[in-house]
Amino acid sequence: MIGERLLSLRKDAELTQDELAAILNINKHSISSYERDKSEPPDAIKIAIAKHFNVSVDYLLGLTDYPAPIVQQDKAIRLPEGFPENGIKELRNYIGYIMYKKNGIEKR
Repeated sequence: MIGERLLSLRKDAELTQDELAAILNINKHSISSYERDKSEPPDAIKIAIAKHFNVSVDYLLGLTDYPAPIVQQDKAIRLPEGFPENGIKELRNYIGYIMYKKNGIEKR
């Protein structure tokens, strides 16, 4: 389960295996092995993955389908099942626009 979730999170974040490996201070082979469920990351790496992607370890382990950590559920938006992959980038752009307006930079 970790492999499938890690692969999905990495691709959603538009990271390569090399980039994620650098972030986690491990080698690319480890990322590949985790994603293919050939090996399981140690607990410290599971925690680092969860923190980096802002998901719970329970989500990585497949114990829940709700990715947000319990402490930040009120700050997370759960995307509907089947949300299009190309919509994520558009959603990020819209969030940036809202933050732009919030900070009073909007021209009148």
